[in-house]
Amino acid sequence: MSLVDRVRGDRGVVPVDVLVRRISALQRFVTATNGAVPDEALTKVRAVTGNASERLRLSGEHTVVALAGATGSGKSSLFNLLASGDISPVGVRRPTTGNAYACVWGYDGAGPLLDWLRVPQANRFAHHLTSDADEHAALAGLVLLDLPDFDSVLEEHRLEVDRLLSLVDLVVWVTDPQKYADQVIHERYLRTFRHHRDITVVLLNQADRLSPADTARCVNDLARLLAADGLATVPVFAVSAVGQPGAEELRNRLARSVAARHAALTRLAADVDEVVGELSPLVEADLGREPVSARSVTVLVESLTAAAGLPAVADATVHAYRHRAMRAMGWPVTRWLRRARPDPLRRLHLEQPADATSLPAPAPAERSAVALAVRTLAEQAAKPLPEPWPEAVLAAARSRVQDLPDALDTAIARTDLGLTRSPWWWRLVGAVQWLATVAALAGLAWLVVRLAFVALALPDVVTPKVGALPLPTLLLFGGLTVGVLVALLVRPLVAAAARRAGVRASRRLRTAVEAVAEEYVVAPLRAVLARYTSARAALSDARR
Repeated sequence: MSLVDRVRGDRGVVPVDVLVRRISALQRFVTATNGAVPDEALTKVRAVTGNASERLRLSGEHTVVALAGATGSGKSSLFNLLASGDISPVGVRRPTTGNAYACVWGYDGAGPLLDWLRVPQANRFAHHLTSDADEHAALAGLVLLDLPDFDSVLEEHRLEVDRLLSLVDLVVWVTDPQKYADQVIHERYLRTFRHHRDITVVLLNQADRLSPADTARCVNDLARLLAADGLATVPVFAVSAVGQPGAEELRNRLARSVAARHAALTRLAADVDEVVGELSPLVEADLGREPVSARSVTVLVESLTAAAGLPAVADATVHAYRHRAMRAMGWPVTRWLRRARPDPLRRLHLEQPADATSLPAPAPAERSAVALAVRTLAEQAAKPLPEPWPEAVLAAARSRVQDLPDALDTAIARTDLGLTRSPWWWRLVGAVQWLATVAALAGLAWLVVRLAFVALALPDVVTPKVGALPLPTLLLFGGLTVGVLVALLVRPLVAAAARRAGVRASRRLRTAVEAVAEEYVVAPLRAVLARYTSARAALSDARR
């Protein structure tokens, strides 16, 4: 059974479900910020969420209390007094061990918890409770640890102390009249525990060596120092492992903590509070509704259209329209000459939608303009964000810039420029031109036959007339005149239609370029902004 299941019924004052949701929110924060925020900034929150998840999974019937202090402070003697036995070796001058000792009041179920704390099997001791009347019965569920000295000359001892201090449910700092004002304990430890004041107790040990008046003065001075450390509300009192005042008050406080069974939850809530406070500057800014500037996107698209050669393609579309129109509607005799000219779009491999073009690579100036537009877009979007998010936004915007030339070329090659089908009026005008040409050829042939008859002194062929003009002459000159007039009349129509085709092609090409800009630049940028928003919401949920 998990700690959540065990405590939900009898600890109404402790918001267990809220704590679980806060831890889950921190895990969402880590997921949202992973890759955007340096790993070292997330190390602590990962440790807190991992430790909290494990602690919630482990025994809820036990409260882990650590005795922490410097060499010679008498914490091991105090530990042995509480445990009613010589369990932890006492060292006056030098540290005796780098591992913690544990005494458990009610050992059943404490094994996995001690495994998680990494207390060696040889250093685990069980305090057997003989009856409910036993004076130790009130401590049932207590896991008391005697930590290595935090001022040990051995680095591994200090690291072990720091590790265990991040895991235990309640910390009892043991000082003595000689070292209670030592800067090491105040600056390195007590001051950093200001977020954990609810699970902190400070003792002035070896009070038997002082008179009652001196003890009171030392306790008051220690309280003053703690207030300067941000721990004004923590319990501070004198104890002694031998003589007066003894350890009765400490035993009573431990009994109350064990009976309440919420020290672990208080510790975890304080851990969450601490990391939330440290992480808040990372997501303190509100992005607003639309962080991506439409103007910056427009500038980017303009730079990409120039780099992709869109103006050249649009111009080629205009010329291709004219070329194809005159080839379809010009005088049939001259159409063969126009067919010999290359199609402007065919030279670019754009006569049909394809996978690639023959457009030249962007010039250095165009590449620089694209890079500047990408940077401007990222800077505008990330302007309100705190560090290190602007760099993450810029990196996301640039993440696929190297793929832009190929993507733009493919997008242009696959864009239908609107010239794959001929307009109906081309066929109509072409048919008229063919009729005019046939009429002119028929008139010419007729006149040639008449000329041949005259040259051979044959009787002249009867020639119909239309008014005063012979029909062959009318057919010849009429056909030629109609062909020229039709060509002259359709030329401005073709020019206007070609311009419209160029505008239509530009619009379609711009749409394709906008899609590339969205996929390769804007979308990755928006993804980072969305992660920022998610991280901000997650940290808001992680607050009390």
